[in-house]
Amino acid sequence: MDCADSDIDRSCEKIYQKITAKAKDLVKTAADISREYGIPIINQRITVTPISMLVSASGGDPIKYAKTLDRAAKAVHASFVGGYSALVQKGMTPGDRALIESIPQALAETDIVCSSVNIGSTKAGINMDAVKLMGQAVVKVAELTKDNQCFGASKLVVFCNAVEDNPFMAGGFHGVSEPDVVINVGVSGPGVVREAVKKAGKDASMDEIAEIIKKTAFKVTRMGQLVGREASRRLNVPFGIVDLSLAPTPAVGDSVARILEEIGLETCGGPGTTACLAMLNDAVKKGGVMASSSVGGLSGAFIPVSEDAGMIEAAEKGVLSIEKLEAMTAVCSVGLDMIIVPGDTTAETISAIIADEAAIGMINTKTTACRLIPAIGKNAGDHLVFGGLMGEGPVMPVGKTKADVMVNRGGRIPSPLNSLKN
Repeated sequence: MDCADSDIDRSCEKIYQKITAKAKDLVKTAADISREYGIPIINQRITVTPISMLVSASGGDPIKYAKTLDRAAKAVHASFVGGYSALVQKGMTPGDRALIESIPQALAETDIVCSSVNIGSTKAGINMDAVKLMGQAVVKVAELTKDNQCFGASKLVVFCNAVEDNPFMAGGFHGVSEPDVVINVGVSGPGVVREAVKKAGKDASMDEIAEIIKKTAFKVTRMGQLVGREASRRLNVPFGIVDLSLAPTPAVGDSVARILEEIGLETCGGPGTTACLAMLNDAVKKGGVMASSSVGGLSGAFIPVSEDAGMIEAAEKGVLSIEKLEAMTAVCSVGLDMIIVPGDTTAETISAIIADEAAIGMINTKTTACRLIPAIGKNAGDHLVFGGLMGEGPVMPVGKTKADVMVNRGGRIPSPLNSLKN
């Protein structure tokens, strides 16, 4: 917020100076800790306060902010920078709207900038005007980056009940109630959990499996807290939270789906998947809070299709569908993540899927999100290949029935009765 200025160019210069000063030693420190303790630290990310707030102060072309973030994050060798964001769960300021409308171009013209928009919450309901805009934004950014596997859409997340201390991309932003600078650590370890479950054998009961997962999550979280505290000390920056989300990667063995299959499913997405995922998610959280009093972020199991080898295989077999993933959302972190849909999927249909996902989060008082990637020019069964952390995946079929009238009504879905907690 101290970078806000009525002149957008001065504001951009302040942002560049702040990021390059505060984060100049982030990557080196992470590398030092990783080497000294033998703990792999894969990515170093930076998040900033939602940029729409600065747009409201400065006016001007928001794309300037995106390019500044990209330049600054590259200068300090960060993996990604998040926070090209807006919080519009109850309504939009002119700055919010300007930023949302600029997202497709911003993501198409930058490399490591990530964007997120919070369109709903349990307290506020769902802003259907924003939902409509985000459906349009998802389609447009895919079209603008169609020559690069529609990659821009993989950097855009639409949230309900977004958290302010999420260290995972593409949805991270620095919350307005956070300190000026803070270190948050995201830990993972699906491969470790799977091996622990495998060692237990097929005769262990479900409560015994839950206990094994809990103990493994405890160890992983303690490791994450060690890294966070040490980075905090070396960088002289407050330690925030450990996010103990089980985040898969395309690497062999680093799969949440494979954990579920090790528990006893033939294929992830079949009968029993939601129950196994619920147990996994709960056990991970129990182990994490036992290990640290600073657990935060999203903290659960991620199910991003293109980033998880087991999910990719299940989707290719036709066992894992978007409808099943939506059901799984009710018991895990985030939701419809890194899902590739046919290129002719309309903006209204994308908006309707976003609204469905947001409704699960709103009613269940949890964070849900959509990261949908329209594969321009491709149909169900085709593939997109992103490479690196984003992986690859099949184009998944989407129902052909329309929800255009509902989406075009606009307005707001009111907050549910369970929002009245006081």
